[in-house]
Amino acid sequence: MKLAIVKETRPDERRVAASPAVVGRLVKAGWTVLVERGAGEAASFPDAQYAAAGATVVGRDEAWQADVVAKVRPPSLESGKSEADRMRAGALLVSFLFPAQNAELVGHLATRKISALGMDCIPRISRAQKLDAISSMANISGYRAVIEAANRYGSFFTGQFTAAGKVPPAKVLVIGAGVAGLAAVAAAKGLGAIVRAFDVRPTVADQVKSLGGEFLTVQIAESGEGQGGYAKEMSKEFIAAEMALFNEQAKDVNIVITTALIPGRPAPKLWTAEAVGLMKPGSVVIDLAAEQGGNCDLTQPGKEVVEHGVTIVGYTDMPSRMASVASDLYGTNIQHLLEEMGGAEKHTIDLDNEIVRGSIVLRNGEKLWPPPPPKKVDTPAAGPATTAKPVTVTPAAPATPTPAPAKASAHGHGPPVQPPSRTAGVVMSIVGVIALVAWLALRFGAPDATVSEGTVDLLQHMTVFVMAIFVGWQVIWNVAPALHTPLMSVTNAISGIIVVGGLLGARAVDMDASVIVAILATLFATINIAGGFLVTRRMLAMFRK
Repeated sequence: MKLAIVKETRPDERRVAASPAVVGRLVKAGWTVLVERGAGEAASFPDAQYAAAGATVVGRDEAWQADVVAKVRPPSLESGKSEADRMRAGALLVSFLFPAQNAELVGHLATRKISALGMDCIPRISRAQKLDAISSMANISGYRAVIEAANRYGSFFTGQFTAAGKVPPAKVLVIGAGVAGLAAVAAAKGLGAIVRAFDVRPTVADQVKSLGGEFLTVQIAESGEGQGGYAKEMSKEFIAAEMALFNEQAKDVNIVITTALIPGRPAPKLWTAEAVGLMKPGSVVIDLAAEQGGNCDLTQPGKEVVEHGVTIVGYTDMPSRMASVASDLYGTNIQHLLEEMGGAEKHTIDLDNEIVRGSIVLRNGEKLWPPPPPKKVDTPAAGPATTAKPVTVTPAAPATPTPAPAKASAHGHGPPVQPPSRTAGVVMSIVGVIALVAWLALRFGAPDATVSEGTVDLLQHMTVFVMAIFVGWQVIWNVAPALHTPLMSVTNAISGIIVVGGLLGARAVDMDASVIVAILATLFATINIAGGFLVTRRMLAMFRK
């Protein structure tokens, strides 16, 4: 399968769909990667780095004829040089698409029989976090917004006490505590500013506070929690209280960063012209919603303007201003999506996969956005149900049959939890029988049915031990695999307690049964601790470069 990384043509776009590091991983995974000449130059990735990573640097026409085309911005529709017309029929496009705002583009791609996945349509579920390009770019935008504000603000962010006098810290207000807003809170707090944040979703208050920010609220009890972690539109009463709060804050804060968006709709107007007029001269407003019209009344998308002595920045290319790291993160998101689709060898559009189904826009020209609902599981009474037929992107190998879905996780997300096997049940039964026989032998095996005080203690400990085995087995087996790593930390702590108890129990002079059990407990707990640390170390190594 040929995968092409094409050059972005939008004038203010410096990102590229994959960095050389990502390309190297894709090549190792079996992809034949084509990189359009000069695609990564604006992101400080020369062609030589892509070639060294195993890619083939080609011209524009050859790149667009690949089986899979990956890019950042939606393809252009300009007459005479339309990127949408360069792709061959049956190919797959992976990029930001925003189908609600680009209906004409989606319709044109449909006439070309193109399959398309929108990186902006990735479902906001736990299993899809590693593919969430919206969050990856929002994180960069929030951080960059603080840097842009600091560049325009005429004072320190942190307070200063000098021989020449005292300089107060900057006061920053972040509107919208999503990924971008939280990144802005963290960055501004890291620079020493006094940070406040507002969001219509009260559930994010703890996240703001954990980053050192103050969470602002209004007196009207109304939740703005929408679908997929986004905010919803609020009532007129709530908005009126919100505007009053913002006007009061405008008199005090020096920097305002707005990030509020509602999916499929223009950005809500939150920072009015009146609020701008109330701000002190020299203040700064950074509007991260500028591309969707802006949260500020005076924002001009793509421009920087000064009104009432306040600088209002409406740049629409914040992630692009950190093109190198943005390209690397975005490329990693695409890599994970391709792996989710079967990789280079078994590449297929399988609508039974909730991530693929959620991000699908077109399948061989057929419009499937908004995403189709999942197919219902067959029942004997319902008769044969229709299932989504996987579509293979030519010339990929035929799709392998999808195995029947396993029992869902008890937490509703993450990898499915398989029920205990019959072999495991047999083993546990044998362990239980052995423990019962040992208990009976210790209890009734002594002459004249007399039991020493030490034997009574041993019986109590053994009873607790056997119960712990069965209870622990049931509890741990029903924990989702995604939570096994934090669970390991807890078991390591318990094992440490067992080691201490075992050492105390093994200090007796006589080598009786209780001492033997204490020694075995110490041995097994030590093995568990050592294994836990080794696994944790291996996981941490995966995040190092």
